[in-house]
Amino acid sequence: MDPFVPEVTVIGGGLAGCEAAWQLAERGHRVDLLEMKPARLSPAHMTPLLGELVCSNSLRSDDPETPAGLLKAELRAARSLIIACADEARVAAGDALAVDRLQFSRRVTARIVSHPNIRLRRQLCDELPSGPCILAGGPLVEGGAARTLRRLCGDRLYFYDAIAPIVEADSIDYDLCFRGSRYHQGEEGDYLNCPLSHAEYQAFVAELLAGRKVTPHRFEEPRYFEGCLPVEVMAERGPDTLAFGPMKPVGLIDPRKPSEPPYAVVQLRAENRYHTAYNLVGFQTRLAYPEQKRIFALIPALHRAEFVRYGSIHRNSYVEGHKVLDASLALRAAPHIHLAGQITGVEGYIESTAMGLLAGVFLHDKLTGRPLSLPPQTMAMGGLYHHVVTPRERGEKYVPMNINFGLLPPFEGKAAKRAGKRGRRALHAERAREQLPAWLQQIGVTADVTADVSANGSGLLLRDAEQDGGGVVNAAEA
Repeated sequence: MDPFVPEVTVIGGGLAGCEAAWQLAERGHRVDLLEMKPARLSPAHMTPLLGELVCSNSLRSDDPETPAGLLKAELRAARSLIIACADEARVAAGDALAVDRLQFSRRVTARIVSHPNIRLRRQLCDELPSGPCILAGGPLVEGGAARTLRRLCGDRLYFYDAIAPIVEADSIDYDLCFRGSRYHQGEEGDYLNCPLSHAEYQAFVAELLAGRKVTPHRFEEPRYFEGCLPVEVMAERGPDTLAFGPMKPVGLIDPRKPSEPPYAVVQLRAENRYHTAYNLVGFQTRLAYPEQKRIFALIPALHRAEFVRYGSIHRNSYVEGHKVLDASLALRAAPHIHLAGQITGVEGYIESTAMGLLAGVFLHDKLTGRPLSLPPQTMAMGGLYHHVVTPRERGEKYVPMNINFGLLPPFEGKAAKRAGKRGRRALHAERAREQLPAWLQQIGVTADVTADVSANGSGLLLRDAEQDGGGVVNAAEA
C-alpha cells in the first residue's frame, strides 16, 4: 500500500474544515485534516466528533426563495458534504433544515474518516505548515495559529465582535426620518436620521433597560470596550447617556422641522453599496432577538422594520478580508495559507460551510493551474464571497455577515418595485438559479441542477455509496 503523502493540510474539523477537505479529496488531492479534539476541547465543544453544531440544531430556512434556503440549494447542487449529511440527519421543523445534531456529526465524521484521500490526524497545531494549507479554526481560534495570524494580519485580526442590527431598506418609514450628516460633513445622504421626541426617547430607554438580555456563554464573558459598549449598558449609566452618546442630535437639523430640533436621533448607515440595508449606528446589543424587534420598533421610523441581522456581542475571531485576503482566500502576506469559515468574516453554519467549499475549490484551481472558479455575485454564494473580498466604499465598516439578499445586486426599475418584497426574493432566487449551471460546470459538477437545488435533497455526494454503516461511527475510534 502506498504511503499516504498529503498534498494539502486543512486545520480544523468543523463545518468549514470538513467541507474544504472533502472538496479537495473529491478532486483527487490527498489531504491531512488536523483536529485538536479530543486532545483539547474548546470551551464551545462537548464531543470529539467532527462538524459539531454548538448553538442551535437548526440550519435555518430551506425555502430556496429565502437567503439561507437559496444558499443551501446552491451548496446541494455543488455537492456539499455538510448539506448532504444534514439532509440525511434532518428532523421535522417546518420549512427549516433542522437536524439531529449527534447523528449529523456522526455522519460527517464517518464520511471524512472513510475517504481514501483524507487522513484525519487528532493533534494540536501550534505552527502552520510551510506547504499549501487551509486554516478553518473557527471563531475561537487560539494558540500558535492565532499568533501567526496576528503577526501576518496585524490590526486586521479581530478577537471580539460587537455588531449592531441591520434592517432592510424598504422596511424603513422614510416619512419619519431625514437624510443628512452631522454638521453637514461628508455627502448629504450618508446617513438616515430617525428623530425621537423627549417622550419617545424616555419610552425607548425604559424598554431597553427592562428588555430580556441574552446570557453569554461561559466562553463569551463580557469584556466590553468603552468604544463598543452594548446600548443597554450605556442606558444603565443614566437616563440621558444615550442622548449624549450614539443618539445625540447635535449637528443634525430635520429639514421638515428646522425650528424643532429632535431630543434624540438614531442614525442609520448604508450597509452596502446598493443601499438595500442599513445599520443602526452604535447599537451593538445583548438584547434577545425578539426583544430587539419589539424595542427597536419604538423608534418611529423603524416601527415596521424587518431585520437582516440582529445585533450581538460575542467572542469571535475574524480578519478584515478585503485587506488581507486575495481572490483565492489566501493571505496576501503568506499566499500558501488560505482561510475558510467564520474567520473570513461570515456568520452562521451554512455561511461557514460555503466559505469552506469555496476555499477547497479555489485551492484545487491553484494546484492544477486553472483560473479561479469565482461564483457570480448574483448567486448567494457569490454575494457572500464578494462581501468578504470586495473593498469597502467610504464610510462602510467591515463586519461579519449572514447571507442576505442585500449582498446581491438589486433589481432596478418600476417592475421590480411593483413586485414587492416577496416578488423581489423570487427574482433573486430565479436569477441565481439561472447562473448556477455555468458555475457548476466550471467547478466540475455536471449533475441535474433541477433535482439538486430542491429542498430536502438527498444522496448528493459525488461518491454516493454509503460507507459508514448507516451513518454511525464510534467517536473514540474516529
